[in-house]
Amino acid sequence: MFKIKKKIEKPKLPVLYNVIEDYSEADAPGNVTACAMTLPEDLPGHAKILSESYGVPVATMTELLGQGGVYVYPAEGGLLTRGLFACVIDSTGALPKRTFVLDLMQFAETEHLARARSLSMAEAAYEIFHRTLPDELKEKLEQKNLGLDYRMIDRAVAKGGDIKYIDFRKDWSPHFKRLCIMPDGRLVETGGLEEFAQLHAITVAQAKQLIEEGGTLEVGAEVLACQIVNGQSSVARFGAKNYLKAKDLAASKGIHILDALSEVAYNDPVMMRGLVRKELSGGR
Repeated sequence: MFKIKKKIEKPKLPVLYNVIEDYSEADAPGNVTACAMTLPEDLPGHAKILSESYGVPVATMTELLGQGGVYVYPAEGGLLTRGLFACVIDSTGALPKRTFVLDLMQFAETEHLARARSLSMAEAAYEIFHRTLPDELKEKLEQKNLGLDYRMIDRAVAKGGDIKYIDFRKDWSPHFKRLCIMPDGRLVETGGLEEFAQLHAITVAQAKQLIEEGGTLEVGAEVLACQIVNGQSSVARFGAKNYLKAKDLAASKGIHILDALSEVAYNDPVMMRGLVRKELSGGR
């Protein structure tokens, strides 16, 4: 007798963007991905994804996307460790809604500019943010709809009309899959922090700290290693044997454990296959 398996439908992620331009190779802090949408905004879906990405409460994010403004990250242990999230809405409707994050230094510059020129925090934040962007992106932002030729682009994109919003992103998100090299050389793709945490049997808090700060995290006898280059995180998981080799190498050569793990990986033909595939795919 055969059992009939019910097909379980996974909830589909909301479609938030249909125009994506990658500037993540630019110098930090201007290394962003400009993600735009020509179709009407799915506000609940948009708020949910940005909330997960940036650690802003959903209710607060919904309000920001509806009215504009800034969210200043709270102090941790009496110290500010993060800057702010901003949503800028043009009151005339001539410009698309824009969202972005600022680091601590940019946050301090924003406060100074807002006081000096009597600007709102959101206006000052966008001016500070805009200064850091690559010249190519600055030029496109001065043009209507990023200078897109609607005669040449996909009809599904063009039919929406003007760009409704642009999210300037540089985060680990369900919409930006990341690859992790596994001990057997496989490249495993994950999206949000929850999916990444489930894959490696760690907590979401551990995953968040590893991705945001880089470093290593022991998972049983194995280890996860994350290097952050130009604001982009690159993750690999090492088996117990390779982790032991790396620790011995770090001790004998007096080098950082991440450097030792990299050396071990490049000398491991199985992991090298994964690294080559990652390079060929651009690491995304």
